[in-house]
Amino acid sequence: MELYTGTPYWPVKNKLWDYFNPLKENLSVDVVIVGAGITGALVAHEMLRYGIDCCVVDKRTPGLGSSSASTALLQYEIDVPLCRMAEMMPEKDAVLAYRSCLEAIGDLEELLASTGVDGGFLRVPSVQYADSRRALHTIRREYEIRRKHALPVVYFDSDELKRKMRIDARGALVNTVSAQIDTYKAATGLLRHDIERSALRLYSHTEITGRRRQDDGYVLTTSEGYRIDCKRLVIASGFEAGEFLHGRPMELTTTFAIASEPVDPSRLWIGRSLIWQMRDPYLYIRTDGNRIIVGGEDVRTNDSERRRLLLPEKAAVLERKFRRLYPDIPFRREFAWAGTFSTTRDGLPLIGAAERDPHMLFALGYGGNGITFSRIAARILAKKVIGRVDAAAHVFRLDRPSL
Repeated sequence: MELYTGTPYWPVKNKLWDYFNPLKENLSVDVVIVGAGITGALVAHEMLRYGIDCCVVDKRTPGLGSSSASTALLQYEIDVPLCRMAEMMPEKDAVLAYRSCLEAIGDLEELLASTGVDGGFLRVPSVQYADSRRALHTIRREYEIRRKHALPVVYFDSDELKRKMRIDARGALVNTVSAQIDTYKAATGLLRHDIERSALRLYSHTEITGRRRQDDGYVLTTSEGYRIDCKRLVIASGFEAGEFLHGRPMELTTTFAIASEPVDPSRLWIGRSLIWQMRDPYLYIRTDGNRIIVGGEDVRTNDSERRRLLLPEKAAVLERKFRRLYPDIPFRREFAWAGTFSTTRDGLPLIGAAERDPHMLFALGYGGNGITFSRIAARILAKKVIGRVDAAAHVFRLDRPSL
């Protein structure tokens, strides 16, 4: 399955990891993690930290799945605003989901610092702006509920937004707790670290083509005919996990992104904030060094041919939208790509055990907060394997009513 179209920026920017280690023997292990992107890397690291015997398996080169196409904004805000999420589930659960994302950003910062992995982590402010009356109404509701629960947020009216951020819009929510990351660099760096320091077994170019449930776990078979016996199977393969899920609780969406040539840093906006709209689908903007990355224009499709045909048009639209927002900043497009991701009705990921099967676990960070969701999944699943229950596990479970 083609996960993206065009040339994603991150593998070009970074030195491509030429890791090649297909499984060539039968194997017995406690936990098999399917997927060697940022989710698989984070889950494996947490499992190893708890002393759990695990390995990672991927049919591709590590990091070259959906992780390589991510624009990698780290926000505690979720695609579904808190004021709306609180209408879909108990308000305390919605708040717990937001708090979990807030904590995950700090956890990621600490993890990368403690391992010495350079994942391009950088704390930057976040600005979510409203460019319509309807969006402004939602932003004001959102401001009130976040203030009620002491979540970090400041409201800018149109004058303050224009003066401080050079954005001509009706209002905005601002915080200083967000961050950005280089997903490809972080994923491959963490996998390298755990191979060297914790003897992680990472099998690339190894496709799981069969699985058989038995009393104490699974017997997996690879395309080359090798067998893996495991007690737990963790699915961390993003939207390709659909074959393991019942009822298709997610929807496939394609998002488009462009990256500029380097820009004179004196022309960039103050603080190089993450910038995104209060609308669906929304425009989102960040920087990497002196380049500007713009994404959005989502469409409900996973058709690779349609994605390819739409890419030039959508890239041009993104460029025009950026120029309308910041007409004084020169933007010359140098990269354009499109990637498919999954979303859920309530904006939350799928984390936990499969229905009627405690031996199959899911770490699926569906939505715009995929990386923070992956960090949450790593914590919840590692605890589950050792028999502990995380306080937030029920919010993200697969059978929650809000789905």
